[in-house]
Formats: sequence, structure tokens, C-alpha cells
Amino acid sequence: MERQVAEKRVEELRASLEEYGYHYYVLDNPIVSDAEYDQLLNELIKLETDFPDLVTEDSPTVRVGGQPLPFFEKVEHRTPMLSLGNAFSADDLLDFDRRVRSLVGDEVSYSCELKIDGLAISLTYENGRLVRGATRGDGTVGEDITENLKTIPAIPLKLKENLTLEVRGEAFMPKRSFDQLNEAKEQAGEERFANPRNAAAGSLRQLDPKLAAKRNLSMFVYAIGYIEGQELPSHHGGLQYLQKIGFRVNQESKKCETIEDVIQYTEEWVAKRSDLPYEIDGIVIKVDQLDLQQELGFTAKSPRWAIAFKFPAEEVITTLEDIELNIGRTGVVTPTAILTPVTVAGTTVKRASLHNEDLIREKDLKLGDSVVIKKAGDIIPEVVNVLPELRDGSERDFAMPTHCPACGSDLVRLEGEVALRCINPQCPAQIKEGLIHFVSRNAMNIDGLGERIIVQLFDHDLVHDVADIYKLERSALLQLERMGEKSVDNLLDAIEKTKSNSLEKLLFGLGIRFVGAKAAKTLAIEFESMKSLKQASVDELVAVNEIGEKMAASIHRYFQKPEVNDLLNELEHLGINMNYTGPRKKLVAEIADSPFSGKTIVLTGKLEQLTRDEAKEKIEALGGKVVGSVSKKTDLLIAGEAAGSKRTKAEDLQIEIWDEAELIDVLSKF
Repeated sequence: MERQVAEKRVEELRASLEEYGYHYYVLDNPIVSDAEYDQLLNELIKLETDFPDLVTEDSPTVRVGGQPLPFFEKVEHRTPMLSLGNAFSADDLLDFDRRVRSLVGDEVSYSCELKIDGLAISLTYENGRLVRGATRGDGTVGEDITENLKTIPAIPLKLKENLTLEVRGEAFMPKRSFDQLNEAKEQAGEERFANPRNAAAGSLRQLDPKLAAKRNLSMFVYAIGYIEGQELPSHHGGLQYLQKIGFRVNQESKKCETIEDVIQYTEEWVAKRSDLPYEIDGIVIKVDQLDLQQELGFTAKSPRWAIAFKFPAEEVITTLEDIELNIGRTGVVTPTAILTPVTVAGTTVKRASLHNEDLIREKDLKLGDSVVIKKAGDIIPEVVNVLPELRDGSERDFAMPTHCPACGSDLVRLEGEVALRCINPQCPAQIKEGLIHFVSRNAMNIDGLGERIIVQLFDHDLVHDVADIYKLERSALLQLERMGEKSVDNLLDAIEKTKSNSLEKLLFGLGIRFVGAKAAKTLAIEFESMKSLKQASVDELVAVNEIGEKMAASIHRYFQKPEVNDLLNELEHLGINMNYTGPRKKLVAEIADSPFSGKTIVLTGKLEQLTRDEAKEKIEALGGKVVGSVSKKTDLLIAGEAAGSKRTKAEDLQIEIWDEAELIDVLSKF
């Protein structure tokens, strides 16, 4: 066949296969048989084999998977993929509704969607073509798994419109695919996957896309992260638009005008969830109006305009085989139930939380007891109660030890506490847990330095405190199990990069009692340097917003310890940054002089030099309030390219309008 003829036929085949795939995977309404689709796909594969220069990145043939990858690149999300707050009852939903209405008024409707139990992902398209797919990761940074996501037929490689946008969705493994995969693993003598969510996550983290392609995954898109050149008024309307341009959207979503309708929707799906061909673990409820979403905004962890209703906890009976004791980084002794493995809410459970000695006594637990356990959503399984009527006399009493199982020191119960505690600062269990905390995501976030390697380093006498992490030598690391030259080089690079972390990361990593990630950032912004924070009195600490007396006393006590000051001096000597490097607090005088002070501002259209989040942060730092909708109360509209209805409304209301250049000019003066 001549190349010109082949090129024309390739274009025809791609157009047909894209349309057939849209009807099959997105609309769930096939218009050709599987045999006819496969025949056309095989013809395209042959033509692309004969004429390799005709192969494109968005050809349907990429669904079979490309070459194996050496590793996954880290990618930063343009806007964070935040987690949702949880509701467990109708009362929780009513409280959510009251909070929303107290902030934006009564003209609120909701969009309800099934919460698919899979892996959250982000898809980025430029001019209608898929350019990147990433995992959620920690919400800010994920992994680039584009090649694996291309193998999922429900993900369009090319949209029906040439748009630049980012969408969020859930990749999942249908129940049928999950059963087939586990049957194959059993026949191969391999361990079964515990649930479809783990199977989907494991499939998408295969370095060989051909393996991912064999797992028969699917996906539903549930939100738009950003979109250029379009202004959509509602979330539910946005879902309909996404389906129109090529995405698969869950057809069970529903717009509800009242919270009572929302509650009825959740009750219906509690009863019907088992009938679905895929797993769900709840219902997501979102304020439908997008301008109200912007007005409601976010907390540090989640949007104020959305909540996840979790299904009632499933309860099952199993046997308490043993009680294991763990020593945390603060010395607290936490008992954990070791159970006969049992499936709860789709997951195999072998361990459950017992919290403390008082709970064991209160529930009258004995080793060998039949116990009821429950697990709601992602919550750690817990022992609900014992079934004494099933005892046969072989059960044994459990006694909490008097000495630390890790170091042998006396265990004590501090005044006002229910937990036993090891107060030996040299306890190896506490040191290991402290090191694990120090390198974790919300702390110093040392990529590649997880719990397994920390334990190795400690057991090989390479680290004794957090400063030792920054003294690790290449030759010593190469002696560790499963640590090759490339892994060691990557780890040392990752450790070096964290030296420049802003102060709040170090503060949280140090594990000061009662100081969480949010408080660490508040302290870093307020005091700006470790030196200033160390010198702060209890009264000065309490004067900081959200820092209570208990936390202030703990912080002050921490910095009075000689060993703490020795550690901080050593860290500074090793090159660890001791200053806050994020956005600064503005002085009251600066805010008063700013043209944004006390004003209500709306951002619309596409900004070239700033993201909307960056613009909002800078405006609010100068005393402005950024909201999502234009009204008579709006003082200023900042309009980027392709500003639509909001600009028109602002003009009608004779509201002052700036372009991005004016905004940048004003911001540069502060």
C-alpha cells in the first residue's frame, strides 16, 4: 500500500475507533460489535507497523502499553488535590448544610455522586490532547503515570474539543476484573489482592505499561481542576459538559435541591451499593454552584463546600489471638489486637486498635476471645466488644507489662493521662518512630527515605538522631540491603534538597508535643526564625492566634532542654535552613495602605503571570477578600483573558475592572 493511501486509511480508522470507544466506554451504548472493533484496531496496528512514521501519541493503539519505564517522575499539581471531611450520619449532613448556609445564604443546591473506591488521579490536556496523568500523591505532589493511564479505554486520548484543562477522577478495577485477576494470581501461586482499590493502585504503579493494560481498569471523571476559555456555572452542569467532550462520568450522580433530598439519596445507596459492578465506599456531596464553592473556600485540609458521607461500618466476628505492644515517638504504649484474618468492608483485617489498657479492661478482653470488629471506610479497624457467651474456658487474661518492651525502662502513667508511657529519651523504639516522623511527607518530606530504610539505618547503627540523616555517607549506604548505586545517589540528593525547606517543615518534623503541621506553619509565619521562636516566652506564644496555653507550655519546655539546643545547633551547622521562606505576613500599616484593604474582589478569566491561587493569596495578604461571584457588594473585578459573564455583570453594575497588568503593577509595590 502506498504511504498516501495508508495515511488516509489510518485517519479513517482512528476516527471510527475513537467514536466507537466513546459510545462503548463513555455512553455505555455500543454501536458496533466487539469483533468489528477488534478487526479495525488490528488493521490500524498493522498499518502503523508498516508505516511507523504515522504513529501518534494519541492513537488508539497505545492502549496496549508501551515500553517499560525506569521509574515514575514526581509532578506538582497545579491546584492541590485535597481530601474531604467525613460525615457518618444524617445529623452530620444537616450540620454540614447549616455551616454552608451560614456562610453563603439559603440559595444552595447540591450535587451528589457515588464515591468510587479506587485511586484518585489527575489528567491534563493541552489543545484537546492528553499530555499528563498523575496520582494524587500527598495532594500537592503525585507521580507521573501517563503511560499506564493511556491503557485505560475510558480515558480519552483526544477530546472532542481542543481544550486546555485538568480534570480529576477515580481509576478503579471493576468487580469482575478483580475476581478474574485474583483467580489468575491464585493459579500462579501468588498472593491475592485484598480489595479492588489495592489492585487498581498496584496496577497503575507497574513500571511496565503492558502489565497495566492487562488489568482491565476503568475510570470516572468527577471534577474540573481548571479549564481555559470556559466558565461553567455549576458542578453538575460541568459533569454533563465533561461527558459531551469525551469523558466517562458516573450516571448515578444527582442534583439535589435540599439537604433532605441528599439524605434520601444516601439512604437509597446504602441499600443498593452491592448491586453495582464496582465498589463504592460512600457518597460525595458538593455545593453545586461553582461561584459559591469559590466563596466558601478551603480549610487547611479540605474544601468547605464538599463532604464525604461514609457508609455505616461493617461489623464481623473473629478471634483475638494476641495483643502486641508498640512504643510511639512520644513514648506512649499502644496495644494492638492481633486477629485471625477476616474480611471487613472488602479488606483483609489482621490487626485492630485497642488504644490503651483501660479499654482492654473495660471490654473485659481475654486472649482467645471471640470479638466483634468494625471498619468504616479508611478508619483503622477497632474492637467493638467481646462475646463472652462463646467462651469455652481456654481464654487467657492479658496483663500490661511494667517495663518497656523496647528498652526495659519502667513504664509510668503521668498525671491526668490514661496511657502508659516510656519516659526514657534513649528508648530505641521512640528514636526510630521519631526518625520516621521527621522524614514523613508533612515534615521534612525526604523522598525515598521511608520506614523500611529508617529501620535499616538505625539497626546498622548509622543514625541515632535526626542530625545523623544529614551525615550519611555513600559508602555506608551501599552496604545496606537493596540499596544500589542509583538508589543511594537519589536518596542523598533527596536529603540534600530538604536542607532548604521552610522552617515549618523542620518544626513539625522535630515532633514537639501538641504541635501539628498547621500549628508549625502558624509559628513559623509569626516568629520567622528558629532563633526568635526559641526565645519566645509562654505569654508571647499564647498571644499567637490558635496557640493555646497547653501547646505554648509544651513548646517553651521543649526549647529549654540542653539536648534540644545541641541538636538544633548541629542541624544549623549541617546547613539546615532555620528560617521561614514562605509568603510573609504583611504589617498592619502595609495592609492599610494597599488598594485591596477591606475590599471584596473577584478574579475571572485566564491569568498569564499568576495562577488564581497565587493572585488570591497575594490579594488576601494585603487585606482584600476574594470571592467567586460578582454582586453589588463587589468592589473590584480582575479580568484575565477570555473573561466572560462575570465581566459583563461587573460592567452592568459599573464595578471597577482591572486587567492582569494593573494587578501585577500594584502587587510589585508591596
